Amino acid sequence: ARPGRRTGPRRAVFTIALLIAGSLGGGAYAAVQAQDDRDRRTAAPRDRDRPSGGPAGPGGPVTNVADGARVAPLRRVVPPDVLAVGGGPISAAQVQRIAKLGRVRDVIAVAGGAVQLQGRSVNAFAVDPSTFRSWTPPRTAKAEDLWTALAADQFVVSATAAEQLRLSKGFPYAVVGRTMPTIMMGGSGALGLPGIDMLVHQKTGRSMGLVPNIAVLVNAPGVPPATTVRAVGRILGPAANVVNLHEQRFQSPANGSYLDLYKSAAKTCPGLSWTVLAAIGQVESDHGRNPGRSSAGALGPMQFMPATWKAYGVDGDGDGKADIMNPYDAIPGAARYLCANGAGRGGKQLYRAVWHYNHADWYVQKVLALAKAYSDQYR
Repeated sequence: ARPGRRTGPRRAVFTIALLIAGSLGGGAYAAVQAQDDRDRRTAAPRDRDRPSGGPAGPGGPVTNVADGARVAPLRRVVPPDVLAVGGGPISAAQVQRIAKLGRVRDVIAVAGGAVQLQGRSVNAFAVDPSTFRSWTPPRTAKAEDLWTALAADQFVVSATAAEQLRLSKGFPYAVVGRTMPTIMMGGSGALGLPGIDMLVHQKTGRSMGLVPNIAVLVNAPGVPPATTVRAVGRILGPAANVVNLHEQRFQSPANGSYLDLYKSAAKTCPGLSWTVLAAIGQVESDHGRNPGRSSAGALGPMQFMPATWKAYGVDGDGDGKADIMNPYDAIPGAARYLCANGAGRGGKQLYRAVWHYNHADWYVQKVLALAKAYSDQYR
């Protein structure tokens, strides 16, 4: 059935195709059907009534306290390692099983489906902007205007979709699902999710008939993503499509992932491996997950002391300020500090440079061991 077509007096079938590879109609897909309220009443109450935000993993909810604002401020960035699209709605029990997998820190479940926009099929997620922003690439996560627009029931698209569909910010467009609302375009940016080109607010998604809890994003630091992919696949079954977001085909400089930032920053210091920056980022803040003030007063994803930041801070994203909390500034700032202490020369000089970052031999040894592990993993 086409989106919105009535197939009987009491039943509407909304067929969606969530793409895992490619955008705007390309790549492999998993077809899912969402039925009307009559069919949903057969679901178990705990699953039927679950909010589409889903539970969080052992690391706590990836939720930013709204502080009275329409969209919450960004507290941390959570790089997704795995994206899974179910063959149907993913149950609360399945999400909980994923959350309990070894080293899984965060899990979020979202509604989604294929809609028609400008005569093209576009895959959309329906999300809570205050929660979901943490899962997008750093540059997008910090783009306050995008999340404010989404909170105001406008839609946001990938940069690719904006260009290919010739969409203009601030203009209304008809979006065809089970219903056909006219929604204002609130902006565009890198979403970092293969095949997903549109975000709408949760309540808009419900009104359009998007399938609840059709997809999950998983963050599992310190585990080879392929291992998590296999474990999630066993839980969701063969009908699910589970992908490793670290695969090269899904990497794009526009996404601005932490991996991209480490590699880019390392190039500013000849001889410095990006793996050293990645190791420091993991030890200091778990790649931006814990960027708050330390007991010693250090701040940000690379945990700089404010006095040191004044001397070595970098305006990495060209917005006119060096922000200790912004990974686009903090990571090249760390590279600059390490380079000033001789890290690019390797050997004893590298050891000394890392020691200057944190005056402890155990710290240096941990960083260098992690750097080697990253080097082995990303050969």
